[in-house]
Amino acid sequence: MAYLIIAIILFIVADVLIRFSLKKAKENKEKKERTSALKEGLKVDFSQEAKTLKRVEVENPKARILCVDDEPVILDSFRKILVIDGYSVDTVERGNEAIRLIRTNHYDFVYVDLKMPEMDGVEVTKTVKHVRPDIDVIIITGYASVETAVETMKFGALDYVEKPFTEDELLEFTKNCLIKRKDRIKKELGPIVHIAQISDFENRDIDKFSIPGGVFISEGHCWLSLNEDGTAKIGVDDFAKKMIGRIDDIDKPNLGRKITRGEALFSLKQGNRTVPFFAPVSGKILKINSHLLDNLDLLEISCYDKSWICIIDTDDIDAEVKDLKIGKSAVSFFQDEIKGCKSHFKSLREAKSRDKDLAEHNGYCLGKIEKLSDREWDKTIQKFFKK
Repeated sequence: MAYLIIAIILFIVADVLIRFSLKKAKENKEKKERTSALKEGLKVDFSQEAKTLKRVEVENPKARILCVDDEPVILDSFRKILVIDGYSVDTVERGNEAIRLIRTNHYDFVYVDLKMPEMDGVEVTKTVKHVRPDIDVIIITGYASVETAVETMKFGALDYVEKPFTEDELLEFTKNCLIKRKDRIKKELGPIVHIAQISDFENRDIDKFSIPGGVFISEGHCWLSLNEDGTAKIGVDDFAKKMIGRIDDIDKPNLGRKITRGEALFSLKQGNRTVPFFAPVSGKILKINSHLLDNLDLLEISCYDKSWICIIDTDDIDAEVKDLKIGKSAVSFFQDEIKGCKSHFKSLREAKSRDKDLAEHNGYCLGKIEKLSDREWDKTIQKFFKK
């Protein structure tokens, strides 16, 4: 037994060392490729685009950056530091050249020196944010001009970096700016709703909502998948699962029961509270998913496919299915519900000032329904599920 344990430990250590070695080898290879790109890029003549333009592109860049400074030594530093770390970098020495470039090129950031002749950093910032508001502007400034750099943020600049800077300081600063940019874009886009293959679906990402292709969605947030024999699998959709969060039990329907569309079909339990779901179609309940009832954790992986709750032998599916959502209409329905969710919880926050029982909620309220007061819970269930 002792030999077996030693062998396992040695295997784990060897695996870690191999992974570390492979990672370092990959990093060294990428560094050599970027150093080579830096040397080759500086030999190419880009004067047809801008007289002072120097461009270095790398494969799969972390971001595309345009640096503007009338001091070539500063631009050299930006190129050497940022390119080696995986950024594609263009540099020019004049503000008007930068403006021409942003009209025809796609950049994530424009780094611009605050004090330049002809067109200074303030004017460049104003123009960039007017022409290409999608590009984030970073001000390059000296200590004496920090106050002015802060002022440019009123015109849309994301942040400023002081010179002189070390390699590590610039890399850390740029990394943080990239995080800010991604967070901003994420907030602007909001949650993503898309059609997905059932086999590819996982509902762990709270900012993404998926609807499997071919699956119908009811206004009360049941999903329905038709079988060739006219029966239908029914479960709870991604929006419902994310909003509810923790599920402690499922109050299942009775086998053999004849149910009419719109009647209470099953409920999800959370503590001593329940969320009712109503039948999207009429028919007889043929089967209950006992495997799901015994393994509720399956809902944490996916609420579709094998996580169906019951099967109904439908009575009038051709007529009733017309009232369900599928494809683009289902996506639009989800998007409307997400907006409604945000608005609903905003109203709860506003009501909090008048009612001590109301809790504060942020964002899209995913998985936070469990923190609601009983009064909030009833309002939320009424709005999103009792329909």
